[in-house]
Amino acid sequence: MFSRLSLLFLMLVISVQASARLEIVITEGVNSARPIAVIPFKWLGRGDKPENLSEIISADLRSSGQFSPISVDRMAKTPSTSNNLDYALWHKMGVEAIVMGEISTSEEAGKFVVTYELLDVVKGNVGIAEYSPVLDKRRSTVTKEQLRQYAHRISDVVYEKLTGVKGAFLTRLAYVAVDRESSHPYQLRISDYDGHGEKLVLRSKQPLMSPAWSPDGRKLAYVSFEKRRSQIYIQDLYSQKRELITSFPKINGAPSWSPDGKQLALVLSKDGQPEIYTLDISSKVLHRVTNNRVIDTEPSWAPDGKSVIFSSERGGRPQIYQVEISSGTTKRLTWEGEMNLGGAITPDGDSLVLVSRHNGNYKISVQDLGSGELRTLTKTQLDESPSVAPNGSMIIYSTIFQGKQGLALVSMDGRFKANIPAENGDIKSPAWSPFLN
Repeated sequence: MFSRLSLLFLMLVISVQASARLEIVITEGVNSARPIAVIPFKWLGRGDKPENLSEIISADLRSSGQFSPISVDRMAKTPSTSNNLDYALWHKMGVEAIVMGEISTSEEAGKFVVTYELLDVVKGNVGIAEYSPVLDKRRSTVTKEQLRQYAHRISDVVYEKLTGVKGAFLTRLAYVAVDRESSHPYQLRISDYDGHGEKLVLRSKQPLMSPAWSPDGRKLAYVSFEKRRSQIYIQDLYSQKRELITSFPKINGAPSWSPDGKQLALVLSKDGQPEIYTLDISSKVLHRVTNNRVIDTEPSWAPDGKSVIFSSERGGRPQIYQVEISSGTTKRLTWEGEMNLGGAITPDGDSLVLVSRHNGNYKISVQDLGSGELRTLTKTQLDESPSVAPNGSMIIYSTIFQGKQGLALVSMDGRFKANIPAENGDIKSPAWSPFLN
């Protein structure tokens, strides 16, 4: 049995280093974020500090759209512990919380000791003994290779303590990169959520499409045209073993893992028009879910695993429907706009994230499943392939940025936006991993 933390470490060293790195460029939403201070961690060891944890934590919190870390040059002091901390000074600056810590060399060779504290400035400023300002305080020993991941772990703790929602900084992205100048232009890559640690999983002379994470974060399902026809594979990122799952005539597409990881929903046209099927991964038994003699595609499981969301032309133009696996009962979910497609239900089951076309432009939208209200989140012209963070706070999607296809982020309320351009080539088909901590 492997641990998810072990998986994260192994994913740092498997595969070949890819040729480009993604970087989040925030474009909107900073002014409405909560002010926080991430004080530079004090280096108590010998030689150069191995990793700037405070910069990583600051970048994480800023990219969430929820927090606005103040710059270091605004800090009158940079303490590393809460002993005799002047809470009134930070309160006057409008800071709500403080993250501080220290890094030292461990007695174990090649390891470091990291201590940190998360402090509530408001409680500290009030100064009532029964209201402790210490929201979290920890000490851990990690290797040099694990320092960056540990910084993301700290960010997760800070985010959850201050918002009540689990953080998603210790997650990864999968996506397809297209580099026309390469001998194998189609590349399946993975990286940390912020674009660091990019690794090459697979490269091909023919298109790769639709990567999808297994619920345990260990495997990727994807579509490959390596043999000049569509086939669905599953690749184990831990062992690097890959398995051919389907290779039926015509279309094999859009794999989507069930919440328990035992099935795939997928699109097959072996019996005529593209239809939704489920496949038991262990037994390879297929179950046909739709049978409407129209194009049904883009399946995505509901969080309870009892139904599948899909796009269909059965009403004329593409709209999003939901079908119960056991009974086949189907209902239409979307009605507004010229067409709606690419739907996925958020982890809490309350909302539907989708691509909605208005006036010929494709935009990322979210629909409340209770009221049916549809809200458009993006302003660009060709946004597609949305994937929701496992905590339901953000959406990553493919868009056109500076004339190239790249990735972008938008918060679920639409206030925060950021672009993730590639240094070379195009990036598309993003998939956000499940929680990995």
